[in-house]
Amino acid sequence: MKWNRNRPNKISHLTAAVPGVFAGEHDREVKSLRIIAGSRKGHKLHAIKGLVIRPTTDRIRESIFNILGSVVVDAVVLDLYAGAGGMGIEALSRGAAFALFVEKKPYSLQTIARNLDHLKLTNQSRVVKRDILKGLGWLETLSYRFNIVFMDPPYEKNYVARTLSFLSQAGILSSEPRIIVEHSVREVVPESAGDLALYDQRTYGKIMVSFYEIIIH
Repeated sequence: MKWNRNRPNKISHLTAAVPGVFAGEHDREVKSLRIIAGSRKGHKLHAIKGLVIRPTTDRIRESIFNILGSVVVDAVVLDLYAGAGGMGIEALSRGAAFALFVEKKPYSLQTIARNLDHLKLTNQSRVVKRDILKGLGWLETLSYRFNIVFMDPPYEKNYVARTLSFLSQAGILSSEPRIIVEHSVREVVPESAGDLALYDQRTYGKIMVSFYEIIIH
């Protein structure tokens, strides 16, 4: 699917704007992350206060992108459980062509949109309100083929295996995708899910990052 760079970004449940924003919401945004490299290097991102939001640290984010290297350039990126959007926005800063952010929490959705607007990245992105655990088949209707997928689901709830299974079944990946999953070191993730296979893991204290690719038969 081609996107119009002049089309304004919008938050959608495919079509509908996010409800439930109320006065004082931005009081929850109490700290900032920074873009590490690329065209927006050094710019700050709004993050969200709360135990349910765990933005990927600068050190882990930098390590992930060093591993990905030039794969990011011109990539179409899917950021699942996107939080404040740090991974997808970092990818855009480093030369990704487009990023789709998926979240269900109103505070996260509004913060992603605010960050994209602040960094003038709205024409290279889309923000969608969706419950990922209900499946990803709806993404087929958008006709994107994703080169990179970031996932940072709530820890130790078996969301990783379920979401990998949805990804494998959805028909939305390019021929050589990279799927990057952040999870607790205590959580056992599958070695394979459908046609996806684990090929690398890195540990950062209590956090592990697992990398998946398509199995070549």
